[in-house]
Amino acid sequence: MVEGKQLTRIGLAGLAVMGQNLALNIAEKGFPISVYNRTTSKVDETVERAKKEGDLPLFGFRDPESFVNSIQKPRVIIMLVKAGAPVDETIKTLSAYMEKGDCIIDGGNEWYENTERREKAMAELGLLYLGMGVSGGEEGARHGPSLMPGGSFEAYKYIEDILLKVAAQVPDSGPCVTYVSKGGSGNFVKMIHNGIEYGDMQLIAEAYDVLKSVGKLTNEELQNVFTEWNKGELLSFLIEITADIFGIKDDKGDGYLVDKVLDKTGMKGTGKWTVQQAADLSVAAPTIEERVEAAKVFKSGGFGVQSNQAVDKQKLIDDVRQALYASKICSYAQGMNLIRAKSIEKGWDLKLGELARIWKGGCIIRAVFLDRIKKAYDRNADLANLLVDPEFAKEIVDRQSAWRRVVCLAINSGISTPGMSSSLAYFDSYRRERLPANLVQAQRDYFGAHTYERIDMEGSFHTEWFKIAKQSKI
Repeated sequence: MVEGKQLTRIGLAGLAVMGQNLALNIAEKGFPISVYNRTTSKVDETVERAKKEGDLPLFGFRDPESFVNSIQKPRVIIMLVKAGAPVDETIKTLSAYMEKGDCIIDGGNEWYENTERREKAMAELGLLYLGMGVSGGEEGARHGPSLMPGGSFEAYKYIEDILLKVAAQVPDSGPCVTYVSKGGSGNFVKMIHNGIEYGDMQLIAEAYDVLKSVGKLTNEELQNVFTEWNKGELLSFLIEITADIFGIKDDKGDGYLVDKVLDKTGMKGTGKWTVQQAADLSVAAPTIEERVEAAKVFKSGGFGVQSNQAVDKQKLIDDVRQALYASKICSYAQGMNLIRAKSIEKGWDLKLGELARIWKGGCIIRAVFLDRIKKAYDRNADLANLLVDPEFAKEIVDRQSAWRRVVCLAINSGISTPGMSSSLAYFDSYRRERLPANLVQAQRDYFGAHTYERIDMEGSFHTEWFKIAKQSKI
């Protein structure tokens, strides 16, 4: 930018895939933007793309000082760098040139407590701070992501006009952005969103496994099934891309590409964190070598995947669709409950219906299903659990026979469906008035004098179980 030229409206530091795409999106919506990256080749690359994609008002800078000085005051800078130490380094680099009232926004997947620590540290320097979840992958970042900003409300107000235009736009429900709440709430909500996303993918993979291994569906049939499912209650981004995947032929050999992909899953920070926050749907998978070896050992014992029984394909497809939907309700219910519990603990007063609304577009879990969730919270903002919403309760009851059939069939065929099974276990635990934990409490009191509570009177009790048992044996 030449001296005397007008200052830009906003800055963005960190030009990997997400950063580049978000910067171009902001520029395309008519907001002049300054960009900076430590590796300068990325700056040139982004400037080049801005020219190519419509001469967008994007200006590149090679050093932090001129980058910061090119932005109008109060300055707002979005960082899109790797979580952890790189965020602290970037803050240190940029804040050296920033002034009181300026604002930094972390758009990465950061652990929410780090955001709260940084917000306090920034406040001491007179700077505002936001932690903003950004979902939708590179496509979303470029054309409209789902945005979850949390932290300083004053800082949110600085850039609300930009975020409302940059976010995904959903007819009837508006831009997919809302001010989440104070502190690290934006990051926390994004983290649970990612946990729900992993759960969704796990459930879809299990549906695929049952259809392929028991139903013997070909990739072509699978593509048709998922395309069909994407027209009904399961209509969603993940079902749509799954249908696409089954149709793609291998460019390096015969057959379909999906069959050549190594069956190994990678999970970055947010997935692990969600699992740590609650025992999530994903299960630890042994290494591939171990599994290949184990398959040989157990085959001789008749433990291979059993699917020689006659299967009614159409019935199976319909059952799996219902099982997938019911499991999904439980998976989302668990995610929403984690958000609700944290909101109560931190005093965030999160609006769960509003979160469901901003996930309807732009993000990876976008689905027609989220509209149902929003309506459930519209009916009752203090809903204890999605499962007790009258509509969801009815949907689960209507589908539970199909769901149980699929889980039993999978078990009898030697196919593991941890997601569907644990969702079913969650449902079965939730709907029972009394669970066998009374026995566990008694055991703990017996061996460790941990005390127990009673159903018929207040207080904590301890019984000399051992002595009483010993006497009765005499």
